[in-house]
Amino acid sequence: MDREELMGNNPERQDVNQAPKASPLLSLEKDLKLYTDAIKEVSTDIIAEGLSQIPIFIAHQHEISIGEVILNRDELNTSWTIHVSTLEEFISKGIIHPDKKENFVKNYKNPQKFMCIFVVVPEGANFVFYPYEISN
Repeated sequence: MDREELMGNNPERQDVNQAPKASPLLSLEKDLKLYTDAIKEVSTDIIAEGLSQIPIFIAHQHEISIGEVILNRDELNTSWTIHVSTLEEFISKGIIHPDKKENFVKNYKNPQKFMCIFVVVPEGANFVFYPYEISN
């Protein structure tokens, strides 16, 4: 799933009699722009310290039980809280099945250029690779 599809820019799914509903993920994109430097620093530290080669950040608006909080929406007056985790924790918690590890690693983008975000919303969850630098 690409970023545009996840952000709700799919006109085929909109009811013609209903005004387009703003996706809560638009607020995530806004927050990620604010969080970029902090997320990149944490990602670099995780890799440099040998904790994992595959850092994963979890974006959510409610309580979750994986990873550690690095950016709290209540403290920062933003919409999304970010936790940090690793591929290893995702496998140990059963979020990624061990048989899918190789495929996940193959599709994982360069952590120096992209943050790997596991976006959790009421409708479900999905991985998004969001670039650290957005060209306008």
